[in-house]
Amino acid sequence: MFHYTVETEKTVDEAVRAVEEACAKRKFGVLWQLDIPTKLLEKGIRFDQSYRVLEVYNPDIAKKVLTRNQQAGHFLPCKIVVYTDGDTGKTQIGLSRPTALFALTEDEHLLSIAKEVESALIRALDEAKA
Repeated sequence: MFHYTVETEKTVDEAVRAVEEACAKRKFGVLWQLDIPTKLLEKGIRFDQSYRVLEVYNPDIAKKVLTRNQQAGHFLPCKIVVYTDGDTGKTQIGLSRPTALFALTEDEHLLSIAKEVESALIRALDEAKA
């Protein structure tokens, strides 16, 4: 599966804060946050669902990855989404699995780094959902 997703009782705003805190404990910072409904409304398009995209990274790991293979930059930074599920109304927190993406490079060294990153971010999501 290309993603790891958990459900939480938190609101989207609460979940975003919890993700930021849990990632920071693991030395991952949020570079940028996109509020999809707000951005679409700027273009005149209504999207009546809370949906945020967070781009997270660890600078030391990013340097290792890019030093090894500059093409791996296509997969950086890592994306975490926090949204209200349109069917259930529950808040979801999801991560694109770095192992699924970095497997495309066919570089075992990069894949081992991706496994470490994925493990840390899964722990962060599990912590954030509580």
